[in-house]
Amino acid sequence: MQVSPDFVRQLRGYGLTTAQILYRIPDHRSLVQEYIWQDYDLFPKFPALTKFLTFWEEKLDGPLHSVTVAHARLIKPAQMRTIDGEYRLQ
Repeated sequence: MQVSPDFVRQLRGYGLTTAQILYRIPDHRSLVQEYIWQDYDLFPKFPALTKFLTFWEEKLDGPLHSVTVAHARLIKPAQMRTIDGEYRLQ
């Protein structure tokens, strides 16, 4: 049985990163359009997102307006505590 490459990345500290990218439409600069980007990336430097945004600025015509980033580590250490002699995992 083979382990998922995404699972291995999560074990190495990668978390699910979502970026809301607002950019100006090339032919109508007063209009803004939205693009959603999502991948596993490393907090706080976000190398995958940075690489994508660099590509965008170098190769695409629609200039960036703003980027909003959300990040969540999906694999976290379990928390344990004792309650009346019972162990409860949270």
